[in-house]
Amino acid sequence: MKQRGGKAFIPFITAGDPDLETTIQLVPELERAGSHIVELGIPFSDPVADGPTIQRSSERALHHGYRIADYLEAIKAIRRETGVPLVLFSYFNPILQHGLEKLAADAHGAGADGVLVIDITPEEGDEYCTCLERHDLDSIFLVAPTSSAERIGRIAGRCRGFVMWSRARV
Repeated sequence: MKQRGGKAFIPFITAGDPDLETTIQLVPELERAGSHIVELGIPFSDPVADGPTIQRSSERALHHGYRIADYLEAIKAIRRETGVPLVLFSYFNPILQHGLEKLAADAHGAGADGVLVIDITPEEGDEYCTCLERHDLDSIFLVAPTSSAERIGRIAGRCRGFVMWSRARV
């Protein structure tokens, strides 16, 4: 987008809130509304880096008892309706429980385009990035507003796809 002088609209929704059927219906609507990419938040029981709105939506989704496999099935259903790029947005704990290699293979097979794990830094991300690349998934990292130019360069060098600029003040 930047090369064309434009900006991207990238909404975030918590998968499974209020339920997976609504998530499946919402993503194509977001594309029709002009979304360039959609971030699907995988709920986590302790989303410390997120604000109260995402914390509450994660809590509601967790009450359904969905597992990562359920979210990946939802992505398959979404793919039957839309080709908008989909990024899984999560914490490392749920991915670790599913298995990093298994998650990468399953996410690619479901039709995801990238993964953003909020609590992995580029410095800690060698295995994570390599695994995602093996499965043709973009690895995405956050850049904080307080990041130095040098750090932004290191982060951008580890990303495939795009870099997320975070306005969060945690």
